[in-house]
Amino acid sequence: MDFSLSEFQKDLKQEVLDLCRKFDGGYWLEHDKSGEYPWELVRAFAAEGWLGLIIPEAYGGAGLGIVEAGIMLGALCESGAGLSGASPVHFFSFPLSPVIAHGSELMKAEHLPRVSRGECLTAFGITEPGAGSDTSRITTRAERRPEGGWLINGQKVWTTNAQNAERILLLARTQPRDDAEPYAGMTLFFTPLDRERCTVRRIEKLGRNAVDSNEVFIAGLEVPDGDVVGEVGKGFQHLLDGLNPERIVVAFEAVGIGRAALRIASTYARERVVFDRPIGQNQAVAHPLALAWAHLEAAELLAFKAAWLYDQGLPCGAEANAAKLLAADAGFAAADAALQTLGGFGYAKEYHVERLWREVRLYKLAPISQQMVLNYLAQHVLGLPKSY
Repeated sequence: MDFSLSEFQKDLKQEVLDLCRKFDGGYWLEHDKSGEYPWELVRAFAAEGWLGLIIPEAYGGAGLGIVEAGIMLGALCESGAGLSGASPVHFFSFPLSPVIAHGSELMKAEHLPRVSRGECLTAFGITEPGAGSDTSRITTRAERRPEGGWLINGQKVWTTNAQNAERILLLARTQPRDDAEPYAGMTLFFTPLDRERCTVRRIEKLGRNAVDSNEVFIAGLEVPDGDVVGEVGKGFQHLLDGLNPERIVVAFEAVGIGRAALRIASTYARERVVFDRPIGQNQAVAHPLALAWAHLEAAELLAFKAAWLYDQGLPCGAEANAAKLLAADAGFAAADAALQTLGGFGYAKEYHVERLWREVRLYKLAPISQQMVLNYLAQHVLGLPKSY
């Protein structure tokens, strides 16, 4: 059992950290205030070939694994960029996992090279306000047209990137829901986000302000047959191919944010003198930071195990979900301990901890809630009855 990174993996992490020094805390503070998309970072990552890290080489990508993707995104978060930096890079890869696995050769050849170059931004249209975690209850409907193609009507919510995206990965019902097979009869489309047929409304939210989340109202969106991903009626099954790798890299991202927060807090605790001694000399300050470090290390180890299993083609559902669970808790606890260490200054935007605290909190809710992870582990690992 070898826990060391390869020389290539070490170099990848260091190169990401080096590049991210060009995007300091001031850059992210300004984008957090303005809500402006961080295109400069996206272009910098595209120039290095990192946007297509998991896209096969045949389609213009690097053809690397989830281990390398986790290292890259973890380092990006560790730099202090947080989710405002990680999410734009993340969304060039992971919503497209079903396209990579199930898209037609024409679809992949036409679009994946453009994604790798940062030329095609994708929105992710799965969640609906009336369905929540029960994706089988979505009501967005795609009807086949007599002359060919599809006509889609419905509504999506929490659709990332819809303000700027060229295309959308869209899940719609092509058959009525059947209680016997509730997840059958849904189809996945990778199609242009036509603003004449789709109304996009930005959601004002707690954090990750540089990356937009939206409501999308779809009225008469015309989609050709060539934009169907995989098989008609098997969209949910195709979507599952992207769930485990996304949960794994989310774990790396949460750990990276926790480490960025600890770095700020540790520096402050060494330099801040109260009652003639640095506050880091007090165990009430030191111990929460030390405990946070230990929890981050443990969560990252499980994330590496899950990533290795995935890259080897081995089952990893339990490990992927558990890594996300532990890392989301550990990342938020580290940011919270950091905020407490800085006291009143932790509440001030100029010290950057409060932004990391707001952003990492998302991962206790998304892409799957902590409670749904526990439901999965209880049912699929412990063999307990399904609770929902």
